[in-house]
Amino acid sequence: MLTLDSAPRILFVDNQVDDFVQYRLTLAAKLRQCGFDVHVALPEEDGFDEIAEQGITVHRFHIRRMSLRPQDELRTLVTLLHVFRRVRPTLVHHFCLKPALYGGLAARLCDVPSAVSTFTGLGYLFTAQTTTVRMLRAMTRTALRVSFRHGNHVAVFQNHHDRSRFVHEHVVPAKRAIVINGSGVDLSVFRAQPEPDGPPVVLLASRLLWEKGIAEFVGAAGILRRRGIAARFVIAGEPDPGHPSAIPTETLHTWRETGDVEWLGWRDDIAGLIAASHVVCLPSYYGEGIPRILIEAAAAGRPIIGTEACGSSEIITHGENGLIVRPCDSAALAEAMATLINDGTLRRMMSRRGQAIATEKFSLETVIDTYCAIYRSVLHQHAARQMLVTKI
Repeated sequence: MLTLDSAPRILFVDNQVDDFVQYRLTLAAKLRQCGFDVHVALPEEDGFDEIAEQGITVHRFHIRRMSLRPQDELRTLVTLLHVFRRVRPTLVHHFCLKPALYGGLAARLCDVPSAVSTFTGLGYLFTAQTTTVRMLRAMTRTALRVSFRHGNHVAVFQNHHDRSRFVHEHVVPAKRAIVINGSGVDLSVFRAQPEPDGPPVVLLASRLLWEKGIAEFVGAAGILRRRGIAARFVIAGEPDPGHPSAIPTETLHTWRETGDVEWLGWRDDIAGLIAASHVVCLPSYYGEGIPRILIEAAAAGRPIIGTEACGSSEIITHGENGLIVRPCDSAALAEAMATLINDGTLRRMMSRRGQAIATEKFSLETVIDTYCAIYRSVLHQHAARQMLVTKI
């Protein structure tokens, strides 16, 4: 655990209140226990009270995750500059692409001593291939290079592919690019339980975007239905409003009406849904870090299926705790599903191995300790520079 001689001020910058509460609040609370003065900058959304109850000071700034309007982007930078100048953090930690981009620029302009940026996945901007997106991607890379010219700014990625891409494209120096195993999973919440009775259930829980492989999942379910395999194929989630790849609600209703899949809509009882399933699947070809649902499922003792196109290989060891298939291939996905549906012994073996992997590499405590080590490193680097300046 991080120990400090003084009380540095850390400012978290995130693009959604719900994400901060779900994935970062425990980290922030731990830092308060270590003596940090903890602040967070978030957009104007419900949920501030839960954060403030932890003793964390909340600051509002403007951000529109899916907006490409220049006035929105400029307003994001300007409002972050105001927050940084008011808070005067010793260390700022950005989560996701836009906070890393504009927060990194603000950190340079405000002379913030230390910065960390976590990319939880490169997302639509780095995966789509339209002419407009390619132009925006080139502009974003250039701006990120400027951001990472801050001499004490570390980039954190959730899979090795994303790290390699940013290093290869000269966005961030290799010595300041680190891989961390996701956001951490609470092993007290996601714990192994016996498989439920009844026909096997294959669960997909996700934001309902095309790149998550939802259509491929529906196609695979149809293939197995026609083969007479007795199983349930369940989708939990809802479209992401405003996202360019959101699946239309009408399409989801049509899929449900065909009888191949069950669409539950948005659910907040993910641990319960996993416990009620036999296999958890996310056939994404989206620019993810490490799919959180697959980490949670492994911790809960469920075999998992992912693709080789994103961070699934960081959590899945093929044939040990799950199966990896080609992306955008309903037939290959159907075969993987059938393998696990038909073999209870294999599922139990993968269950045990998945729990071991999740406990060893992906526990919340492990991730928090790793972040604390990064904070210690950048703070000590700043202190060393200050001592050198004083001597000169």
